[in-house]
Amino acid sequence: MQAIDTASARADDRRMLAESVADFARRATDVARVRKWRGTEPGFDRGLWREMAGMGWTGLLVPERCGGMALGFAEMAEVSRGLAKTLTPEPLLTCAVLAARTLVHCQNDALGAELLAGIAKGETIAAVAWQERAGDLGRHGSATRVEIAGGQLTLSGSKRFVMGAADADGYIVSASGGTGGALVWVPAQAAGLSLVLEPLADGRFTGQLTFDGVRLPEQNLLAPGEVAQSALDRAVDEATAMASAELLGVMSQALEMTLDYLRTRVQFNRAIGGFQALQHRAVDLYIQEQLSSVVLNDAIAALDERPTEPATSAAVSRAKARCSDAASLITRQAIQMHGAIGFTEDSDVGLYVKRALILSAWLGNSAYHRRRFLRLAPADAE
Repeated sequence: MQAIDTASARADDRRMLAESVADFARRATDVARVRKWRGTEPGFDRGLWREMAGMGWTGLLVPERCGGMALGFAEMAEVSRGLAKTLTPEPLLTCAVLAARTLVHCQNDALGAELLAGIAKGETIAAVAWQERAGDLGRHGSATRVEIAGGQLTLSGSKRFVMGAADADGYIVSASGGTGGALVWVPAQAAGLSLVLEPLADGRFTGQLTFDGVRLPEQNLLAPGEVAQSALDRAVDEATAMASAELLGVMSQALEMTLDYLRTRVQFNRAIGGFQALQHRAVDLYIQEQLSSVVLNDAIAALDERPTEPATSAAVSRAKARCSDAASLITRQAIQMHGAIGFTEDSDVGLYVKRALILSAWLGNSAYHRRRFLRLAPADAE
């Protein structure tokens, strides 16, 4: 009975959190604001980021000892999904999930706690730099090198596709060295570090970093060897699940916009939503949305309850593959069902297509995650 009461209380908390996110989105952000920031560096409003921190959202997954709320992925998914409905461009996923969870899983308690506290307060924006070429998800070593000598780290190499790089205060960088792999904290103003921003289809930016003999104190080593790889692998899995939550928010809003259009657009003296062919298509899209929600909930529950099991990684891949395909289908169909206006730049539905395109590809597309699911899933998995 106590377990049931606890689960019910947590569900109530999540509902209140979702309502809080929806209220915030209505008050503080909308698609018009997203249009304003598209293609304009850094692509988001740091003032609004601090407001989000004030709501506690940047510290949801940060331990209490570091000033966070130490909640679970079910709660973060509510925030991610709610903000995705308005295409909020602030780096919640890249900083408050991927970077924060990488720090949580590292062993550098002193520096890690300081950085996590900054993220929770909205004072620090961190990004993870681990990819070096297209299709590289960082699980096969790094060409970026770190040398440790005389109490100093020297970093040389480059990273690409650094999401959240714009206006970041520093980067968690993967590198290889004498002790194997490593994760290193590199402040954005470090001598020898250069950043080139590259525009994305949805108006945000990714970054290309070059490390030309960057020298740092040895204390900036966040994690060595197997600990570094494990920390990165776990954080990428967790961020993948939250990217799936954002995809669910994007597809849900695109479907809602489309259904509203079908109810109001009139042809031949009747709303086009009354035509059976469009009704069937709308039902098919709704089914895809609901299936995505179910598999995402399974993945989130696994992350909260069994975070280190291979079956949990399989559930995450299942969710990412399903949500990526469903978001692509729903947003593209949304354009078609809007008719000619859906193809115009003035139509907001096109913005959802572009965000779905970026989220679907980031951290592995649906084909990659289907292959990964087959490799990791238990033999009796459906």
